[in-house]
Amino acid sequence: MAYAIAAYLHFLAVFLLFALLLLEHQLLRRPLSFARARSLFRTDLLFGIVAGAALVSGVARAGWYGKGADYYLQNSLFHAKVGLFVAVAVLSIYPTVTFLGWRSALRNRQVPAISAPTARWLTWVIRLELLLLLVIPLLAALMARGFGVLTD
Repeated sequence: MAYAIAAYLHFLAVFLLFALLLLEHQLLRRPLSFARARSLFRTDLLFGIVAGAALVSGVARAGWYGKGADYYLQNSLFHAKVGLFVAVAVLSIYPTVTFLGWRSALRNRQVPAISAPTARWLTWVIRLELLLLLVIPLLAALMARGFGVLTD
C-alpha cells in the first residue's frame, strides 16, 4: 500500500509540475499586469515546492517502497530521467531569480519592469523546461518495461 501511495504522490507532483509550468507560460505575456506578475511570482514559488515534493516522493519510491535503489541505479534511463530533472531545475533558476527580483515592486503594488528580451528569454526557458518535462514520463515508461538496464 505504501508503494501505491508513494507512486500516486510522485505522479501527482509530476503532473502538477507540468501544469504549473504551463500556467507560467500562459501568464508571461506582455504587457505585464500587476495581477499576472503576482500570479507568476506565486506560481513559480509553488513550482519550487512541488519540484521538491516530486524529488522526495521519487526518492521514497525508488529507495524504500519500490524495487530498491540498486535496481534504479543500474538503469541508464533512470540516470537520464534524473539528469533531465536536474536540467529542468537548473533552467528554472533564471525565471525564479527574475521573479524574485519583482518582490519589491509587487510589495508596492507596482507592475515589475520586464524588457522584451527578458520576456523572450523567460518564455524560451519555460518552453525548454516543458519539453524536458515531457520526456521524463517516456523514460519512466520505458524503464518500467525493463529498458535501460545496465549489464556487466
